[in-house]
Amino acid sequence: QVQLVESGGGLVQAGGSLSVSCATSGRTFSTYAMGWFRQAPGKEREFVAAIRWSSGTTYYADSVKGRFTISRDNAKNTVYLQMNSLKPEDTAVYYCAARTIPYVSTYDSRTTYNYWGQGTQVTVSS
Repeated sequence: QVQLVESGGGLVQAGGSLSVSCATSGRTFSTYAMGWFRQAPGKEREFVAAIRWSSGTTYYADSVKGRFTISRDNAKNTVYLQMNSLKPEDTAVYYCAARTIPYVSTYDSRTTYNYWGQGTQVTVSS
């Protein structure tokens, strides 16, 4: 089992920055990848960014590329999402996800992640 707890969401004006964190606990040594997804009201949960736990290789949705940065601290078992140049359309509940399933080469599909956090609200005002 892997437990995930997000923190750091909040309200920010358009153009501003915000950072969210995801602290992991439990069988973290079995984690192959971590991802951030988001879900706006009335919309499907969508991929934002992911990171391979061992190599640190990162992946981003086109909509956030160049504005968001995912990173990890192996010692703290924590994943971060730094969000810059925020837009009102970035408003959503942001979810952290972990994958303990090996040999999966895609990183943007929510069905390949088997543990999820409770989510944290990010609101960007115009």
